[in-house]
Amino acid sequence: MKLTSTLVEATLLERTTRFSTLVELRGQPQLAHLPNSGRLEGCLQPGARVLLAEHQAHRRRTGYDLVMALVGEVLVSVDARLPTALVAEAFSRRALAPFAGYTEMEREVTWGGSRIDLLFSAPARKGLVEVKSVTLVRGGRALFPDAPTLRGRRQLATLVQAQKQGYEAAIIFVVQRPDAFALHPNAPADPYFAQALREAVAQGVVPYAYTCQVSPDEITLTQRIPVFL
Repeated sequence: MKLTSTLVEATLLERTTRFSTLVELRGQPQLAHLPNSGRLEGCLQPGARVLLAEHQAHRRRTGYDLVMALVGEVLVSVDARLPTALVAEAFSRRALAPFAGYTEMEREVTWGGSRIDLLFSAPARKGLVEVKSVTLVRGGRALFPDAPTLRGRRQLATLVQAQKQGYEAAIIFVVQRPDAFALHPNAPADPYFAQALREAVAQGVVPYAYTCQVSPDEITLTQRIPVFL
């Protein structure tokens, strides 16, 4: 996925709210919107080098979004809005092998009273897919979630019900960085989600995980990595 905004480098001063940060840009303090409600542990420490996308939209408190952070030598995308689009793009260019049998795709569908990210379909075949953004990596292990997620558990329950009613059901973890070799549920952060994931998989929900190649100009879904429960 080509990025449409030219990114500018800044230094993180502090995270002021769940969706707001204070950065130093060109020697001046500047508010920047953070499109991610997670804790972003290890990514957003004071002093971190970050990349901002400029926006000119009206009715915004700030003209910038904080979209990437440099963790050591690794550039990490922290924009939680991107993973579903990355999966959709990979499907459109026939680069999502487990879903190659589907011919159509819809985004943000409602099923059973819940909103699900993607609906794949083909003659006599349908699949519901939930997509999750992952930014936390420790020792090569991608971990999800980084904070308790009741919504994530509810979505797993929806996928289980869909699977029982004849749909194929899957959850895709998009690791928005290149340095992970496997994904694990982060039980210390949310043991209930970890248990719900294990139960959902036991009932037929299929887990997938992919890493991303990240640059200031482009983000691409790349390598599929194993999911260990």
